[in-house]
Amino acid sequence: MLPLILASTSPYRRELLARLRLAFQCVAPGVDEVVLPAESPLDRAVRLALAKAAAVAAHHAGATVIGSDQVGVCKGELLDKPGDAVRARSQLQWLSGAAATFHTAVAVVQAERGNILQFVDITTVYFRALSNAEIERYIAIEKPFDCAGGIRCEALGITLFSRMVSEDPTGLIGLPLIALARALRQLGYDLP
Repeated sequence: MLPLILASTSPYRRELLARLRLAFQCVAPGVDEVVLPAESPLDRAVRLALAKAAAVAAHHAGATVIGSDQVGVCKGELLDKPGDAVRARSQLQWLSGAAATFHTAVAVVQAERGNILQFVDITTVYFRALSNAEIERYIAIEKPFDCAGGIRCEALGITLFSRMVSEDPTGLIGLPLIALARALRQLGYDLP
């Protein structure tokens, strides 16, 4: 099998891919994640996932490269990583009682063989009405400053939701493993 590379520096994606128990390395893709005018959240996620995989594959032609990107949107606005407690608080107050949709795109590229597999997971999260005290406790415990919308669903962030609609709960974390496992099996990787 070709060596496997995750085109990401995300610790969340690295932890998810490790669940498949395949040897892989992580390489920073170095892609500018600029928002293009009039680009839909779905199109942005697809474009960036492919750009990340292609950037790394250009330097590792003999590997299978996985690129992924996630774009969240609520009330027509993109959900960024808050970076600090002030922005996390503001985002969570804004998300309270609302629905947010996360588009997680993946591109699997084998440059040497000319293979490109792409797929998208779409997850919609419905937030409970959140009190300021709940938001403060959540931020103090989780410090979710590096997560889109300020939600870390693999931990206490799950308590912020009233429900979630998804085909793959790992998609919300940033790398939909059900579809990725299917793609890797299609490319000949042995998975249970």
